[in-house]
Amino acid sequence: MTRSTAEILREYGPFPGVENVHGVTFDGQHVWFATGDTLNALDPASGETPRKLEIAAQAGTAFDGRHLFQIADDRIQRIDPDSGRVLATIPAPPGGGHSGLAWAEGALWVGQYRERKIRQLDPDTGAVLRTIETNRFVTGVTWVDGELWHGTWEDDASDLRRIDPDTGEVLESLEMPPGMGVSGLEADGNGRFFCGGGGSGKVRAVRHP
Repeated sequence: MTRSTAEILREYGPFPGVENVHGVTFDGQHVWFATGDTLNALDPASGETPRKLEIAAQAGTAFDGRHLFQIADDRIQRIDPDSGRVLATIPAPPGGGHSGLAWAEGALWVGQYRERKIRQLDPDTGAVLRTIETNRFVTGVTWVDGELWHGTWEDDASDLRRIDPDTGEVLESLEMPPGMGVSGLEADGNGRFFCGGGGSGKVRAVRHP
């Protein structure tokens, strides 16, 4: 495993009225971040938040190119980003503790925090297609260029980990600076990760190695 220190490119926030940042995703223009009862759109160039959807948003967030997906308690909501309407819901995986959410290969990928697992789901039914076990708590999940990364936050330490999707073996670790936890994770495909900052109320951009 190769280890390095994450390079923080920019911090956004804290934002008015936002106490916690949970899931994070990127739609090609805006970074969407979940705050418990809203989904907020952030312009990563200006740092402004031009839109907000009033919707249950307690954990991971994903974007499939057309719809937003948002974990809310024991379900995953498919959301029209233009209207904010919930178009469909599927059950979240059994076991609870849902954290990260990503879209890749036509499927949803759900992190389960204390179970230290990432599960691949059928986006229409919620059926579990596959389970990947890791050796750390899972906070955020993202795929980029065929690589599976997840965030960790354990014992006041956080890092971003690239793992083998077949074995769960850790291949690479980007360690966050002390005091900077990762509560959600998304890669923009252009050299950056966006990380939710938990109770700091911030979103951070980190350089992709």
